[in-house]
Amino acid sequence: MTVTGTGNAPDVVDVVALGESMVTFLPSRPGRLADVPSFHRSIGGAESNVACALAAAGHTTRWVGRVGADGFGDHLVEAIGAYGVDVSYVRRDPSRPTGVYFRTAGDRAGDTHEVAYYRAGSAASAMSPAGVDLDAVRAGRVLHLSGITAALSSGCLELMRELTAPHPGRPLISFDVNHRPGLWGDAYGPEVLLDLARGADIVFVGEDEAEEAWGLTGGPTAIRKALPEPEVLVIKQGAEGAVAFSPSRGQSCRWGGTGGRDGTPQSPGCDTTPCPAATASALKVDVVATTGAGDAFAAGFLSATLRGLPLTARLRHGHLTAAATLTAPGDLATPPPRPLADRLAALDDPAWETLRLGPGWTDADAEAAEEARTP
Repeated sequence: MTVTGTGNAPDVVDVVALGESMVTFLPSRPGRLADVPSFHRSIGGAESNVACALAAAGHTTRWVGRVGADGFGDHLVEAIGAYGVDVSYVRRDPSRPTGVYFRTAGDRAGDTHEVAYYRAGSAASAMSPAGVDLDAVRAGRVLHLSGITAALSSGCLELMRELTAPHPGRPLISFDVNHRPGLWGDAYGPEVLLDLARGADIVFVGEDEAEEAWGLTGGPTAIRKALPEPEVLVIKQGAEGAVAFSPSRGQSCRWGGTGGRDGTPQSPGCDTTPCPAATASALKVDVVATTGAGDAFAAGFLSATLRGLPLTARLRHGHLTAAATLTAPGDLATPPPRPLADRLAALDDPAWETLRLGPGWTDADAEAAEEARTP
């Protein structure tokens, strides 16, 4: 069925991503924002980044958002659509602008990194349950969300609560915590993020992020104890790699909490003892820029999930897709071709741990990729 307007039921796609996308301005050279003479226009947004990466990897995707009826909004819709993402359910707001931001070239974690956001009162902040097509949002095998959306406004938070609540026929909910302290106007942000994460099926969170937001200092096990509900919990550990917890390995709770995604209560006596199901060490990467790497990791993991790959392979595909972004200057990069990614993800542990990737590696064929391994 072809979507031609609100009169037709939306096509079901592999992944729907809902959230704010902004026009991002990348510096022409390193230095303070005050010293950069010019910027290159690009696009950025946690959820749309995931949709674009998945579309580039061959999946059907839809981005649902809200942009201004302005030139920047035109650019976002056209640029995201050019990746093959369905943008037919993006709303245009005639009274609110499209958000934009400027950033420096340094590592986001570094002391010299600067980002200047101009998103207060943006069109995306006006999203609400009544302001989006909920049928289109739910018409995916996976619905990908992030904690950024919840921080934009009360209407956005209401929408996030609606989408993560138990609902008959609910798609698999993927939630990237994306704790951004600067976006929250009160002290309840961490509590809200924890509550939303508990309603999701797949959750992505950084170990350092969990410590900053929730004060959890006991490593992955402590994070899993605080979040026993998600079917899959992925904890990113920076240079160490990533670990995933799943009830299919050592835990009998499928959904946990007060109920599953369809409202079914959990089984009495459910064992929620944390038990890591898979780990994958981080790759050695010649980093160009770090912005967007977390979104790319989520895209790689979800792509492998849609393909039904084992949990360890999903983590490795997350690392490989993140490596593509880490070795490129913008928020988005072309993911590695599937045959190359599959070949690298299937390496034995010693080969994986000695693999080193630099700019342009995604253009290499499988034989050339073998040469990227260093002793």
